[in-house]
Amino acid sequence: MLGMELGVLIKLGISALLGLIIGLERELKRKPVGLKTSLVISVVSCLLTIVSIESAYMFPPSDDVRITMDPLRLAAQIVSGIGFLGAGVILRRGNDSISGLTTAAMIWGAAGIGIAVGAGFYLEAFAGVALLIISVEFVPAIMKIFGPKQLREKEVMLQLFIKEKEQIDKVISYMLEKKYILRRIRIKDLDNGDHLVQILAAVDYREKTTDVYAAVSALEGVNRVEIESMS
Repeated sequence: MLGMELGVLIKLGISALLGLIIGLERELKRKPVGLKTSLVISVVSCLLTIVSIESAYMFPPSDDVRITMDPLRLAAQIVSGIGFLGAGVILRRGNDSISGLTTAAMIWGAAGIGIAVGAGFYLEAFAGVALLIISVEFVPAIMKIFGPKQLREKEVMLQLFIKEKEQIDKVISYMLEKKYILRRIRIKDLDNGDHLVQILAAVDYREKTTDVYAAVSALEGVNRVEIESMS
């Protein structure tokens, strides 16, 4: 009995350590799901997996009653239930862009790591965490250097307040000359006679957002500029 309890504590400790690593990565990026959330998800997933496995063999079959249980029945529900937490961190911004998908995936990953440790797959759990961190931290940086051109771009959202209609074409032509890729353009007439031009543009990832702002705000006819980096 003591050995079994010690094994449970070891599993929970390993699960907490691996959850800590995942949570630390999110915490350093100031994401909604940080250390505490990842720790809770990983440890509780591990605990529920242990309970699911142990309870399956707690009731031995008898002549009168024969009970059969799936050892991972409870653990399977973790995967479904964790979707509610993942949905809570996926946000739709005012500019129609979606954020939080990676964080939601990391929540799912933390639950999976907890299940793996609870089921006794220690090596697989450590390898899974290592691959998660490599995939999130290092692969994007490598792809920005050696990957296709699309992966070496970042998106910026520009809101330009322009007085004269004639200046809109000049602004767009200037951005095309700068090799900016204009993904979406929206023009709206304001009550004060100005024109709001919203542009979603892709620029080289090495170009600073402040440089884009300085270049566009210096154009003739542009009264005011608002800019937001999407990545």
